Amino acid sequence: MLEQAYLDLAAYVLKNGNYKNDRTGTGTYSTFGYQMRFNLAEGFPLLTTKKVPFGLIKSELMWFLRGDTNIRYLLQHHNHIWDEWAFKKWVQSDVYTGPDMTDFGRRSLKDADFAKTYQEQKKIFDNKILTDDAFSARFGDLGNVYGSQWRAWKTSTGDSIDQISDVIQTIKTNPDSRRMIVSAWNPEDIPSMALPPCHTMFQFYVSEGKLSCQLYQRSGDIFLGVPFNIASYALLTCLIAKETGLQPGEFIHTLGDAHIYSNHVEQVKTQLSRTPRPAPKLIIDSQAKSIFDYNVKDIRLEGYDPYPAIKAPVAV
Repeated sequence: MLEQAYLDLAAYVLKNGNYKNDRTGTGTYSTFGYQMRFNLAEGFPLLTTKKVPFGLIKSELMWFLRGDTNIRYLLQHHNHIWDEWAFKKWVQSDVYTGPDMTDFGRRSLKDADFAKTYQEQKKIFDNKILTDDAFSARFGDLGNVYGSQWRAWKTSTGDSIDQISDVIQTIKTNPDSRRMIVSAWNPEDIPSMALPPCHTMFQFYVSEGKLSCQLYQRSGDIFLGVPFNIASYALLTCLIAKETGLQPGEFIHTLGDAHIYSNHVEQVKTQLSRTPRPAPKLIIDSQAKSIFDYNVKDIRLEGYDPYPAIKAPVAV
């Protein structure tokens, strides 16, 4: 089963992980250095042992490819996976006048009244992002995160580099190149980012008419984040393969600090008790010649039959 590589990772860290404190104060079970391989000819690697929302993966990837760094586009597509960092900036600002939202991520899990208040404030925030341009510009922008680095890397001379366009052109014209790399880790911009890039760089490789991609991810939240990352980069590989006239090859996922948060352990155990189902098939319904012209409606899955979702808190 295509999914087994991920389940093996989760089982390995659950059994062998070292307990470590972390930035969020939650605590993790962690290992350093782990690699998974997914043959994209066998299907699309979206997990079936729990439901993973493919619509969120599509819209986030389109957001990256647009070079966008403001969550307004995501909210327009009902995608809230980046909200917490922008919301935190608002509730900690001098213009926020609502109830105290200190430590909102963990308090909302333990206090029902607080959770209700949090949801009310979050709804106000989302509406302002969608309707108020000035508010959105101030609080919706996450800094020079992935989209900015992928599409408009700032140089020391004041120019910018469109890394995605450049790598696609190299795949088309010099497919044996060993320099088909996109980097999101820009040390100068780290302080201005809401969250420093977890998936820091990726490299493409062409052989026998197939396009493969290897991602290096410095930090991987195994239960919540890594399933998204696997599907997102597999989708990116398939989209670029289509544009360059190649077949999808492998997606290789190399992790630095691969961890399970201490409050995700029971959820991981539940997932590991489930038997994987057949992988779905990716369908790209578009005549667009460029990946920059795709939209979320152009991409869908056939045969996705997952187990129910398993909820878990996000560590912010």
